[in-house]
Amino acid sequence: MTAASLHGASSGLGIPGYVTVSPRPLDSFRILFVCTGNVCRSPIAERLTRHELDTRLADFAGRIVVESAGTWGHEGAPMEAHAATVLGEYGVGADGFAGRELLDEHVIDADLVLTATLDHRAQVISMGHAAGLRTFTLKEFTRLVRRIDPSTLPDPRGGAEVTERARALVRAAAALRGWLLAATPESDEVDDPYGAPIGMFRNCGEEIFDALDPVVTALTGVRGGN
Repeated sequence: MTAASLHGASSGLGIPGYVTVSPRPLDSFRILFVCTGNVCRSPIAERLTRHELDTRLADFAGRIVVESAGTWGHEGAPMEAHAATVLGEYGVGADGFAGRELLDEHVIDADLVLTATLDHRAQVISMGHAAGLRTFTLKEFTRLVRRIDPSTLPDPRGGAEVTERARALVRAAAALRGWLLAATPESDEVDDPYGAPIGMFRNCGEEIFDALDPVVTALTGVRGGN
């Protein structure tokens, strides 16, 4: 076992070499976006999601933590310039962003992992930590949540916790995955715009925003623009 795999874990039974993952706190829900370099797609998704949560949930928005990382993440790197420009066009800032390499601790801590591609999803799941039932591509998760009846989820307006609703949504999506297949594998992916002209980044940003809107609505029970 590598040192990285011990992050976020605690010793179990007092036996050297054996660890048990510490339970994630129930008062928060962590979303992790994953792409390759963590300078284009996952930062756009992270910042757009944070903005939408802050807009829709106001005082309760902090209960949902949003982060990102890359399977070949450029550690400490700023967001790609075109990605920052696209975020600005959505009224969202890129200040203070720093790229991260995906580590075991990020997967351990996440309640929901949303990846850009199927390959990223496979890489996250291969890290272990029982990640399979909480890891989806972004567009896969969107496709699944569109089929979930929101009335079956805990409603924060009725006294339920925001985090309770979010966890119920992930469980429901995981249960549907084997029954609702994509038309093609590629339809569940967001292509990498790295090195492309700004127009490709705008297309990518629109694709991510369109995928995120129903996800944030399902997570919060609040539609955009309210």
